[in-house]
Amino acid sequence: MLRTLRMSLPLLALLPLPLAAQTADAGDPVDTLSIELNTTKSVEQGCQLSFLIRNGHETDIDSAIYETVLLDTNGQVDRLTLFDFGELPAERPRVRQFVVPGTGCDGLGQILINGASRCEAAGGESDLCTKGLDLKSRSDVEVIG
Repeated sequence: MLRTLRMSLPLLALLPLPLAAQTADAGDPVDTLSIELNTTKSVEQGCQLSFLIRNGHETDIDSAIYETVLLDTNGQVDRLTLFDFGELPAERPRVRQFVVPGTGCDGLGQILINGASRCEAAGGESDLCTKGLDLKSRSDVEVIG
């Protein structure tokens, strides 16, 4: 019997992991909403911001609008604005772009997500836009909240 058990242990290593474990290992956080400033690009009209959003919740978000504060490189408020991320399907990534007129990307120091101005899911108001909110940046501009 011991010999049979020793021979079957290597076979156990080949069995697939449960789906939940695979999802966690894939880097998609479960039950979070991740907003990543992916790139900034100076364009003729101003500074173009590209965000990668991952809705890790089990529910689609029908509408997500965030009150956003843009801070210059000295930490001073440049402007307060709304970023409308629109619909964010559950467990699927989306890219949204915004152009901040009249400012160069080199003058932008931080983006503060001040809160959700509007968040709707399943036909009504929801807390999914702030529940488990994970903010990141791949650029020199920091995203805080």
